[in-house]
Amino acid sequence: MQKKKEIISERVLSAEYEAVYRYVLCLCRDETAAKDITQEAFLKAMKGRESFAGESSLYTWLCAIAKRVWLTSLKRQGRESPAEIIGDVLPSEEASPEDLAAEKDTAMYIHRLVHQLEEPYKEVFSLRVFGELSFSEIADLFSKTDSWARVTYHRAKKTITEKMRKDGYYE
Repeated sequence: MQKKKEIISERVLSAEYEAVYRYVLCLCRDETAAKDITQEAFLKAMKGRESFAGESSLYTWLCAIAKRVWLTSLKRQGRESPAEIIGDVLPSEEASPEDLAAEKDTAMYIHRLVHQLEEPYKEVFSLRVFGELSFSEIADLFSKTDSWARVTYHRAKKTITEKMRKDGYYE
């Protein structure tokens, strides 16, 4: 168990901090708030590092913690719900699952579809859409090529789009 703590501790402090900060910055769009949220998330991660089961990547685990910290800070400030601000987080493209996520009525539906995806499709899609990472950054996280990241993302997007067509979100 001690070895696991050392590995996580080393990785948390060095390799993942900047990537998690960029993710948080995409969520809150405020540099000062992003720094505070990232710091708090890393403190929570360090205190709870024994709970890291290794079922996801360390980056995904850290982003989940950071997102909870961000959501808690929104609630404390009495700000709008994530469903209302999700449109601000998503990149703009032509009609796609990403665009539809900007609508409050479909945001939860799309999140459910994303969570039904198999790995690595779920993680790659989330990193690209919600984390706004480039294909190169995603590829680096997985130690894969940019092409792999693009193909994986587009397969995930295709799966979501097909399910949405089947459920009547597209004609």
